[in-house]
Amino acid sequence: MGAFLVRRLLLTIPIVFIVSVVVFSLLHFLPGDPAVLILGQEATPQALAALRARLGLDQPLLVQYLRWLGNLLRGDLGRSLITNQPVLEVILSKMPPTLELAIGAFLVSVLISVPAGIVSATRRGRLPDYLATTFAFAGLSIPHFWLGIMLLLLFAVQLKWLPASGYVPLWENPTQNLKVMILPMIATGMRESAIVTRQLRSSLLEVLGQDYIRTALAKGLREQVVLVGHALKNAMIPVLTVSGLQIAGLLSGLVITEQVFSIPGFGRLLVDSIFNRDFTMVQGGVLVAALMVVTVNILVDILYAFLDPRIKLVTSEAV
Repeated sequence: MGAFLVRRLLLTIPIVFIVSVVVFSLLHFLPGDPAVLILGQEATPQALAALRARLGLDQPLLVQYLRWLGNLLRGDLGRSLITNQPVLEVILSKMPPTLELAIGAFLVSVLISVPAGIVSATRRGRLPDYLATTFAFAGLSIPHFWLGIMLLLLFAVQLKWLPASGYVPLWENPTQNLKVMILPMIATGMRESAIVTRQLRSSLLEVLGQDYIRTALAKGLREQVVLVGHALKNAMIPVLTVSGLQIAGLLSGLVITEQVFSIPGFGRLLVDSIFNRDFTMVQGGVLVAALMVVTVNILVDILYAFLDPRIKLVTSEAV
């Protein structure tokens, strides 16, 4: 297991390097002059030259990249072109709402998809299977931002049970925070649950048809014991892959949800930075999002080894 983890971490080095090159290139390969985009067409040549010198844009690309990479290795993502605040500091301040929303949406997804997937697979061709399948297709078809707007209209505007906006940090007022976050969690989690439900149903049906499942049932083991102790554990391998991609996507891509519900999170920060042409902030945000995806993928690979002993065996033999 240790050797597997070391090899997996070493493989991330070239990935992170490629990501850094791509992120750095965003600023330099976009159409137009960044200095003109920031200052506007009416800026004087002296002002444009001063800004290029301040941003280091008058240096060769290789020199700019090496300087940026050196600062990056020291944890310095630069400063915002708009507020002059450290980029990393701003990103970290905006991350808690996004983390809370991502975790909450994932929990909603699990609470819905696991029971629905199990019932759908074990009652194949019956009414519960049809209901779960209908829910999954509906969840995949309905955009989560539209569902979020409908939930706001119902619970915030019509019934007035929940606030429409006004984010409050969890550590300041947990009750008010939950009132604000419950609707975006449900709106996002229901769509994610539809994907997991379909994946779990397909995977569980395949596992239930294996010889060792029939053997366990033939030995007299109860259906619930075989389902939970044998079938479900093996069926979770592909589900874990999908869930890992979902978590990575939630951490880095809750842009629309945060816009709809006015949540001051990481996704909204990226959108605002793009509209404000704060390219340094965009660079740092995209890099952090890419690193989060890489980190989640590593954690998923580690969980594989815990769920399936064959993975441990294969990695040990490979070493």
